[in-house]
Amino acid sequence: MPETPANFLIGLIGSGIQASRTPAMHMLEASHQGLRYVYKLIDLEKLGLGVDALPDILDAAERLGFDGLNITHPCKQAIIPLLSELSQEARAIGAVNTVVLRNGKRSGHNTDCTGFADGFRRGLPAARLDRVVLLGAGGAGAAIAHAALALGVEHLAIFDIDTAKADHLVTALGTNRVTLGTNIAEAMHAADGLIHATPTGMVQHPGLPLPAALLRPEHWVAEIVYFPLETELLRTANRIGCRTLNGSGMAVFQAVDAFRLFTGIQPDAQRMLHSFADMDRK
Repeated sequence: MPETPANFLIGLIGSGIQASRTPAMHMLEASHQGLRYVYKLIDLEKLGLGVDALPDILDAAERLGFDGLNITHPCKQAIIPLLSELSQEARAIGAVNTVVLRNGKRSGHNTDCTGFADGFRRGLPAARLDRVVLLGAGGAGAAIAHAALALGVEHLAIFDIDTAKADHLVTALGTNRVTLGTNIAEAMHAADGLIHATPTGMVQHPGLPLPAALLRPEHWVAEIVYFPLETELLRTANRIGCRTLNGSGMAVFQAVDAFRLFTGIQPDAQRMLHSFADMDRK
């Protein structure tokens, strides 16, 4: 008699997430692995809820038997006080995008950091990393700052509309390789590349995160937004002649690591990349 497939119930908590491809990526890979895998969206915007609803949502998820949760904007930092334990990476970054619910514990992890780094290495090989500008110091920005340093960025200037948040991240990183950005025009003039880690460019938040005039052909531009896959920033950068990296790599590789944490099974990363690309063609 064939073995009964393992069952998993997973969710994504965030705001304005109806277009997310994460559920489909997870469920397609689970199907290939012979798993019964249900992935639900918990969209704060659609439910008319704010971040203050997180305690009740986590309690409900546990009662309903969820095995894990992915966490996205604007909950990656607000979720931390509600968790039982944090991985070393999540504690260092100060943000969580993956929560494993097991044996009465809520374990927080961060797969954004490794996800961005893996996607960057594949998508922008041999990119100059002497001086880089990072826009965004929220949960995703914190993970990417750690990834940028691990990739070998020599000097990272961090900008955020909330200067206190950016300053806090710079302090937390604790290295003279990172500074608080104060003049975006000067920073971009000296920069080799730009990493964008704010919601600007998402379907819900259209527009450019900085003046187009600050981009030059010799810049590379890396984006974390993946819906739409070509944001206004990438469209502008491509038109100028910059090397660009869309958000698909980070989206896929953070999902690869999250799937492994949820199931204990190593997924096929190349297959998940193909699945993501197939969604874009449909």
